[in-house]
Amino acid sequence: GPSGSGKSTLMNIIGCLDTLTKGQYILNGKDVSKMTDDELADVRNVEIGFVFQQFNLLPRLTAWENVALPLIYAGVNKKDREERARAILDKVGLSDRAHHKPNELSGGQSQRVAIARALVNNPSIILADEPTGNLDTKTSYEIMELMAQIHEQGNTVILVTHEEDIANYTKRIVRIRDGVVESDAATSTVSAVN
Repeated sequence: GPSGSGKSTLMNIIGCLDTLTKGQYILNGKDVSKMTDDELADVRNVEIGFVFQQFNLLPRLTAWENVALPLIYAGVNKKDREERARAILDKVGLSDRAHHKPNELSGGQSQRVAIARALVNNPSIILADEPTGNLDTKTSYEIMELMAQIHEQGNTVILVTHEEDIANYTKRIVRIRDGVVESDAATSTVSAVN
């Protein structure tokens, strides 16, 4: 949907960043609308992986340190953090860039680090807000192929985009306008033509 359609509000509710004014939100059998702030923080760290248009990597940390950050909050010991962060960087094709800081990475590499960070706790949901918005076309398609692989491995991927070709990588497109679902339909293709 266009700007102001309610996409960000919906993403914030799904991501447990905002609370409902009415209704109920059940996530993996739990009523999110009745959770405390601490419980919501745990849900955000364990159940949901966030990917943003701006990457939101910490500039003083290396790629693997950025990826390992959610594991610190989850109480994972240092050895396991390092192993898991390196394994997930390998999964997104960046094991050779593990010791590079964000200013030493391309836009596509930075987004892959951000995706790895979102995946490191093995969340059930990946929320991606314009994950290709700052990338060139070729890199955007590479990121969407990675998102498709993540979905094939059992994660739910919820993606916000204004770009029709990016939306066509998904199995389902929900269009929102003025806070109302305008359409909800399966797509005929799972990936765009490169």
